[in-house]
Amino acid sequence: MKSADWEVLKRAAEWLNDGHQAHLFTVIQTWGSAPRLHGAVLVVRDDGHLIGSVSGGCIEDDLADKARHQQLPAQPAVMEYGISQTEAQRFRIPCGGRLKIFVEPLSDATQLAPILESIEQRKLIKRSVNVATGQTTLAHVLPEGLPHMEGDWFHSYFGPQWRLLIIGANQLGSVLAHMAQILDFDVLVCDPREEMQAEWHVEGAKWMVGMPDDVVLDIEADAHTAIVAVTHDPKLDDMALLEALKSDAFYVGALGAVKNQEKRRARLRSFDLTEAEIAKLNGPVGLNIGSRTPAEIAIAILAELIQVRSQQQKMGINPLDNRRCSDRDLPIG
Repeated sequence: MKSADWEVLKRAAEWLNDGHQAHLFTVIQTWGSAPRLHGAVLVVRDDGHLIGSVSGGCIEDDLADKARHQQLPAQPAVMEYGISQTEAQRFRIPCGGRLKIFVEPLSDATQLAPILESIEQRKLIKRSVNVATGQTTLAHVLPEGLPHMEGDWFHSYFGPQWRLLIIGANQLGSVLAHMAQILDFDVLVCDPREEMQAEWHVEGAKWMVGMPDDVVLDIEADAHTAIVAVTHDPKLDDMALLEALKSDAFYVGALGAVKNQEKRRARLRSFDLTEAEIAKLNGPVGLNIGSRTPAEIAIAILAELIQVRSQQQKMGINPLDNRRCSDRDLPIG
């Protein structure tokens, strides 16, 4: 399953191949209750057709109107909306919110081809555009932050900034792997049982060979990684949790009812885990929404992942700021 960014950029490339001009908009920064996150993208065609979203309100309508009247910038630029209360109300930005948007003209589908290819390969790509000259550079990177301005350069990112390791290739693991990719998680799956591996057919998820504890160590679980154990086999789930709870993963969860989780925590105390590490365990995994089916449970799990990540960011703890140097930060092409 392709991400929302891929859908937007793929459609934009089709428009450009058909001879249209277009503009790409990316949210740089928001203040107040702006409804879209940093990095949200929108493409507006020269005749006002659009795909994607930067506000969920009338800003899209205003940009479409500007496109039809050829009033959008001919060079890369920064636009702001909601600077005044009157403008916030005019463009229906909730609670007086503001947002800053980077805009750049698109004239050729080749501008988007490397980004689409990188997203399809589930690689994170950093795209940098110079506002003064229009120069563009591309590089494959490890997660390193949110879209931002740096002098004359605007840096944006496409592809998975977050990883999800699923322990268990059962039906729930399959549904969870599908849904997580829609949310642009880089999905890894581990299950040492041969019969489970033989029946695994989720496109885009990376199969990790090895025992769960070894795999957790091998991927070097960091602050942009979530780990969820769903095998229903305590031996396999606990193996992963023993290492996951000692890691920097921003979320660690395990499937199982409340009583089973109490027994699990008692087992974990017999190993070299501290009470603080054991307290990191989210179990029963997922938000309590009365979920029963695999799809409902997967939604509950992903909802809790998003909730925990959002809470950390509101507290000023941005997992993406826990970056590492990488020899993958190399130009493409």
